[in-house]
Amino acid sequence: MVCRPWYGRSRSERVFNRYRALRQVAAVTSISLVAGCGVLGSGSADDKGPIVVGTTSAPSTLDPAASWDGSWELFRNIYQTLLSYPSGAAAPEPDAAESCGFTNSSNLAYRCVLRTGMKFSDGDTLDARAVKYSIDRIRRIDLSGGPAGLLGSLDRISTRGDREIVFHLNKPDATFPFVLATPAMSIVDPDDYPARSLRKDGKVFGSGPYSLRSYEEGKQAELVKNDHYKGFAERKNDAVTIRYFPGSADMVKALRDKKIDATYRGLAASDIVSLQGKQSQEDLQLVEGAGTEISYLVFNPKDPWAGKAAVRKAVAQIVDRAAIAHKVYKDTVDPLYSMVPKGLTGHTTGFFDDFGEPSSSKARKILLDAGITQRVPLTLWYTTDRYGSETAPEFQELKSQLNDSGLFSVKVEGRPWKTFEAGYRKGEYPAFGRGWFPDFPDAENFIAPFVGEQNALGTPYPTREITGVLLPQSRRQSDRGAVVKEFEKAQQILVDDARLLPLWQGKQFVAASEDISGGERALDPSTIMMMWELYRKTSW
Repeated sequence: MVCRPWYGRSRSERVFNRYRALRQVAAVTSISLVAGCGVLGSGSADDKGPIVVGTTSAPSTLDPAASWDGSWELFRNIYQTLLSYPSGAAAPEPDAAESCGFTNSSNLAYRCVLRTGMKFSDGDTLDARAVKYSIDRIRRIDLSGGPAGLLGSLDRISTRGDREIVFHLNKPDATFPFVLATPAMSIVDPDDYPARSLRKDGKVFGSGPYSLRSYEEGKQAELVKNDHYKGFAERKNDAVTIRYFPGSADMVKALRDKKIDATYRGLAASDIVSLQGKQSQEDLQLVEGAGTEISYLVFNPKDPWAGKAAVRKAVAQIVDRAAIAHKVYKDTVDPLYSMVPKGLTGHTTGFFDDFGEPSSSKARKILLDAGITQRVPLTLWYTTDRYGSETAPEFQELKSQLNDSGLFSVKVEGRPWKTFEAGYRKGEYPAFGRGWFPDFPDAENFIAPFVGEQNALGTPYPTREITGVLLPQSRRQSDRGAVVKEFEKAQQILVDDARLLPLWQGKQFVAASEDISGGERALDPSTIMMMWELYRKTSW
């Protein structure tokens, strides 16, 4: 019998589908690229050494107090949070905790009780004091660009005995359980992590499913089973080695050469298309999952040109997202017309509703009505080593679209992430590209992090109606389906300002050798890989 691949993916360039149904991360399509079907055995401990997984997303730090970025992908596997996402879950459930919940309907106090007998990987006790210490430490260090910004609704933490923790909030916040489930809130050992500074010895003692046996920055992390772990994860392997690659081509070559068993972040569009191709006879498989990653442009309000609303709206009127998705990303991403991606409650298509199809003539009128008659000089900045190998071609496409309109004189510049990030936090760039992987799967997390005087962009964006009215109203509602109107209004404000310009929404792909299973269960709702779900097939 021959297994024929079913691609199950839209190839249309059409800009959006307003009524697409919610796709849970767990409901994925497995695309087999092998000739011949096998019967998968149940997961079991590996007897062929560690499963080796490749990614292009290397951690920027090993300390949770410093991380609001892709470092979380490692943290989810070596640290533990009070709540997390079992495979298939759309809402956080207890992990280090035995139980958690708001103490009353006001959503002002959130109580968790730890599992009994909790320990860190080095055998030290994990108790309520350690939880309080870990989260208080984030706020004390308050690193610029760090995760303290997630804790704006937290007033104080109290403990009762060794197992009970109560989070007292300064305002109602129904999203607080989602915050506690982010890897930023990883629990650390008070004996090993300084209270007011970051840990700098390169070691990790967490309580997650794995211990970090060794780590080479930018090269690899060796994870081994943590015998002290207590939580919901059912490990289907005993060890995982994560290898970090500079780009997709090297990573896919390693997969084809059987030097790694799977990939989980950073596949280039051309490589995805190659793996999908019917001509492929390789013993590989590709798993596609719904994604909530977004890409967007940020305009600096202090720049003499990008600070003009007419300039920003003219860019919004010209940019052809469908062309970017098709020409650059080979339809492995979808055009996006709101900062809130498709699949989340409250998603709109505001930029399409207001601007419609790309039009140079409409953009010219926007500029002329504002008294702008010359070509607008603008430099678009991007990071060269964070969001994948298509980033540079994407910005060249943006440059071409804007310059071809006859209205702009655009240049593009790229920098490695560390200097790029430092630059945008100093306000050096007129406009720059960013990507966003959600902290948690809620529309709130695609609006709140980008607004206010202090935000994830390092560029103040005061929006009193959003920060003072709409977000507080939404946070009073535990039923997230009841806050659609607030999110729709917030998105319209973002469209009217055009300070942030959404470009595309990604999909998630896991490529693996034919003998690896579990990829379809391994991505949580924030598209972080749960390494414990991977295992080698035991029968064919």
